[in-house]
Amino acid sequence: MRTGLVTTPFGRRPMTLALVKGQLQSSDDRMKRPVEKWKVFRDISEARQLLGLHDRALAVLDALLTFHPKNEFAAGDRLVVFPSNAQLSVRAHGITGTTLRRHLAALVEAGLIHRRDSPNGKRYAHRGHGGQIEEAFGFDLEPLMLRAAELAGLAQQVAAEKIRFKRAKEALTLCRRDIRKLLTAAVEDGVEGDWQMMEELYASLIARLPRSPNRFIVESVLADLEVLRQEIVNRLETQIKTENVDTNDIQNGCHIQNSDSESIYELEPGSEKELEAKSEPTKLKQHETPKTFPLSMVLRACPQMLDYASGGQIGNWRDFIGTAVLVRSMLGVSPSAYQQACEVMGQENAAVALACILERAGHINSAGGYLRDLTARAGRAEFSLGPMLMALMRANASEGLKRTG
Repeated sequence: MRTGLVTTPFGRRPMTLALVKGQLQSSDDRMKRPVEKWKVFRDISEARQLLGLHDRALAVLDALLTFHPKNEFAAGDRLVVFPSNAQLSVRAHGITGTTLRRHLAALVEAGLIHRRDSPNGKRYAHRGHGGQIEEAFGFDLEPLMLRAAELAGLAQQVAAEKIRFKRAKEALTLCRRDIRKLLTAAVEDGVEGDWQMMEELYASLIARLPRSPNRFIVESVLADLEVLRQEIVNRLETQIKTENVDTNDIQNGCHIQNSDSESIYELEPGSEKELEAKSEPTKLKQHETPKTFPLSMVLRACPQMLDYASGGQIGNWRDFIGTAVLVRSMLGVSPSAYQQACEVMGQENAAVALACILERAGHINSAGGYLRDLTARAGRAEFSLGPMLMALMRANASEGLKRTG
């Protein structure tokens, strides 16, 4: 809050409470050890974004420091410099007067310098008989000395953040490389599995990276990629173990992603058409079988489905789809909405969408409306279940860590 033009020991200037507080604090507890002024400047340069400064402001500060004759700030030194705007402009590489005043104000606002104004607003010094400066009016560099340790800490904070960002990008690169190698090996070796779906999921995660991502985006995508990498590894390990135990299981076993299950529509009586649909279950043709996610991955992302399963177990897609019918009724999703989802997404993916809605039921006002929206987006190729499953898996993993911590 501005207090107007106030006559203070610092001159007749528009003051804010924050500036008054900062200037009063600067008169307390002077430092006893000398401080190297150019080291302080380097720390400010590193932490300029935290301080809200632009490069031009640093150029102005650099010019101000050249008017202080020593390389160190020490207690007892006179730290007020009083160059004219013309002199400052020359040493700041020809910066214009308007820009100069704007960045001087930014340095003052950041608490790096203080104004020591004369009665007439000019910058000058009173000298004694021996030529020594007795009193000066201009810019006080004392805050740089008093805040040297704080500024060094900010510079270290920025350096640490750069290291974290660098390591996150390195980890992302390694994870991407691992996934590409695993998928290539799985395809070249003819390992059973829907690796095309995994490839598409990988591409959708990479597409979330903008041209210039920050650390938080990189870490978010990295977390999802690590989940995908682990899923691929788990599927490969399961396949290898199955082959070692009995190769006939590969030919005769029930593979999750290729299970030919019936459409189980337990429709609520509401019309003759629905009753007819109930008496004549629809079957998917083999060539129309949609690509699905591994059931083990879906159950890790949506564990609440097990609470509604018969006997608390889901061993295949038929069990999962049957459980989804019960969940549909419990969530209040209409039979027509669920049937439409099955027609657009496929039976398995429609059941997975219901399972995801079940996990987030506390945050969704209308499960039926939400499913219809997902169905419409899927019909326009604007929606994929992959990112939703990844987000739920990551959330469940975080929740598990909290419980064990």
